[in-house]
Amino acid sequence: MAQKAMQINSVEDVTKSVKIPILESCIELPIEEETLIELTQKAKDWAIMHGAGMRSKTNFSSDSLNFAPFILTPCSFPRKQFEKALKIQTVLNELTHSIAHDEEFLKKTLAETIKVDEFTGNLYKIYEKILSEGISQPISLGLLRSDLMLESRCHGSIENANKSLCDYDWKQVELNTIASGFGHLGPISKSIQSYVLAELGAYDKLVNLPENNALFGICNAMIKAWEIYGNDEAVILFIIEDISYNICDQRFHEFEIRQMNPKIKVIRKTLTQIYNQSKLGPNKELIVGGHHISVVYFRAGYEPGHYPSQNEWDARLLIERSKAIKCPTIYYHLAGTKKVQQALSEPGMVERFIKDPATVAEVRNIFTGLYPLDDTNEGNAAYVLAMQDPERFVLKPQREGGGNNVYGLDIPDALKKMSKTERKAWILMDRILPPISKGYMIRPGGPIPPPIVDLVSELGIFGAIIGDAKSIKINYMAGHMFRTKISTANEGGVAAGLGALDSPYMVD
Repeated sequence: MAQKAMQINSVEDVTKSVKIPILESCIELPIEEETLIELTQKAKDWAIMHGAGMRSKTNFSSDSLNFAPFILTPCSFPRKQFEKALKIQTVLNELTHSIAHDEEFLKKTLAETIKVDEFTGNLYKIYEKILSEGISQPISLGLLRSDLMLESRCHGSIENANKSLCDYDWKQVELNTIASGFGHLGPISKSIQSYVLAELGAYDKLVNLPENNALFGICNAMIKAWEIYGNDEAVILFIIEDISYNICDQRFHEFEIRQMNPKIKVIRKTLTQIYNQSKLGPNKELIVGGHHISVVYFRAGYEPGHYPSQNEWDARLLIERSKAIKCPTIYYHLAGTKKVQQALSEPGMVERFIKDPATVAEVRNIFTGLYPLDDTNEGNAAYVLAMQDPERFVLKPQREGGGNNVYGLDIPDALKKMSKTERKAWILMDRILPPISKGYMIRPGGPIPPPIVDLVSELGIFGAIIGDAKSIKINYMAGHMFRTKISTANEGGVAAGLGALDSPYMVD
């Protein structure tokens, strides 16, 4: 097995055994209390007035918004590692595109998983039907997001665990191929914190907040796909949940598309509405409520709850059968499963898709330990390690959207409840040891003044790629997002209520 990259559950655990660096704050903390209270209220108002909002899950109303949780001042991130992440994204785009179009690899990799994971199995059934019938639309649109965390390695005593004695590298947490959110909330985070820094008089700091054009980059790719489809009367379809709490991050895509090209109309439908309102035209055109659809952009469909009945699965199949350009196609969706990511980390697998040895080494360096849990020698060895030292690992199912993983000391009980067959639906991942930042987390209903808390961050790099099995037409890095959570929290999704918007402050 690969060497482990250990992470712990709390700051207290760290100080007992591992040297955790604390990244230097971009401003001196604490902020004077009177200034902090006034600044917090200004920043809340700025956020909600500029679209950094979400609908409340506890007091839902389609007529109102709360501001999205955010970090008051930006957390630091090493410039060298940020630039490295930007640079490699086009390679990851092409790698994912190749995986998605490799029928043999997907079939072999998911063969056992689909037997025990009903959701992935249902996706795979659609994939098999599409292959047997013939793919109507060979062009795929991939809007991907590679999520990563810094891994820190420090030298010397705990007291000297500072940036001058620590090395950083980043490791990929996961690659998202469906509903890769924060195209709007990523860039708006920079705008909130730029306003805050200006209010504090820290104008010299603004140059260290990197440019972020994620909203433009993502929408530009959808427009390019619309152009490739070649029908000026056709519209773009967003597949949405029954209730969209993260409404700003979706609507701003729609607004940006209309601003970039006023000819393009966007409509929003649930899978249930697709079942009731859609049909295929004589040439497999997707017709929804009288609209000819050119591009389908999924912001739902990534978890079992989005398919409450067979109707929604039939709707997904109808879309896949159509000649609309899908984001993602069913095979792109499967390429983003955790089992595929685990299999890719095995010896020789990256070489299947990338021939240049230097690029292979670069890609392999970003992987943390990923292990199967099936009834094989490697799977059983991983099971033993997880039972003996669970705080070194994360247990991950084939799911997106947050809130699905099992962490640390909860892992043994979860594994004990699984049969060897059921374990095939899960993978084991090394936990990553990230550096800590200090800052203020601003949340709806949070304390005033907010306290200084220990934070850890996750960087997501967006990629856009368009092509078919034979060639790639468009491939670029499309921007970034940065989200931060309390250091003791396991999950970090902002939409799930566990993290906060942030933007990376570049440090050398």
